[in-house]
Amino acid sequence: MRHSTLVELAKSHGVSLPPALTEEWPPQLSTADERGWFRFQRLYDTARSVLRTPEDLRRLVREIAEDERAEGSGWLELQADPSGFAARYGGVTPFTELLLDAAAKAARAADIGIGIVIAANRVKHPMDARTLARLAAQYAGQGVTGFGLSNDERRGPAADFAPAFRIAERAGLMLVPHAGELVGPPSITAALDLLHATRLGHGVRSVEDPRLVERLAAAQVTCEVCPSSNVSLGVEPDEASVPVRALFAAGVPLALGADDPLLFGRRLVKQYEIARDVHGFAPAELAELARMSVRGSAAPPDVRTRLFAATDAWLAG
Repeated sequence: MRHSTLVELAKSHGVSLPPALTEEWPPQLSTADERGWFRFQRLYDTARSVLRTPEDLRRLVREIAEDERAEGSGWLELQADPSGFAARYGGVTPFTELLLDAAAKAARAADIGIGIVIAANRVKHPMDARTLARLAAQYAGQGVTGFGLSNDERRGPAADFAPAFRIAERAGLMLVPHAGELVGPPSITAALDLLHATRLGHGVRSVEDPRLVERLAAAQVTCEVCPSSNVSLGVEPDEASVPVRALFAAGVPLALGADDPLLFGRRLVKQYEIARDVHGFAPAELAELARMSVRGSAAPPDVRTRLFAATDAWLAG
């Protein structure tokens, strides 16, 4: 969400925003302990609470498409937890249908592809995750491209959510849980063994176990990496410590992402600048990062072909 949109919608709906989302924005964050994560989650939920009407949601998706297209993106995968919006939008199914319609219209208007990842929440009951997995399966091939698992991975062990991921797997969806952010290699191993993850949200702490890194590289499991997020949330002390270079050198596919630009204050291009300026990625390596993100996505064949050609053209130029 654009910061200006957050402020405008909050004023329109009478939502009181804390200083961290107004004059102190972007907020100073750290999730080294559960208290820090609670503060981050509270700010996230406060920002989400300004979405009250169908037009609010349509505006959000439209502006995301416009902003990411301006950043040079050709394909987006946006993650949403419908249960977090159900009360205001008439239930998880009406919300999902509204989101898919908004995404389709925004994609056409901005000339960009959009897929939706339905995500369950680790801190909610696993039965809720099964409901969302069935919802995701219902709309597989109709805009929903994947099924994920979010929130604090120190809570809600992967095993509890395995039945939900089996539902999504049978529907042919990409399986994209968060793992290896706040917890180390055991969390990633559980995501691979129990959830059959085809892509990982973050996964950066895999570098703590060389054998796990080898496994990710051999299986070509993509890690979604956002250096700005890792630093803002205290996963790493600074941009140089985020293991972008180490994972890339080991052959682990990476998809640089913006995670949550509203709370971290930086979008996608900045992540590529960090790879270039902090980690020394040459143009050919930056191009390969872009290709990796496409390979690790659910983009259809024609979109992949177009994006690969655009990357080659950028590199040649």
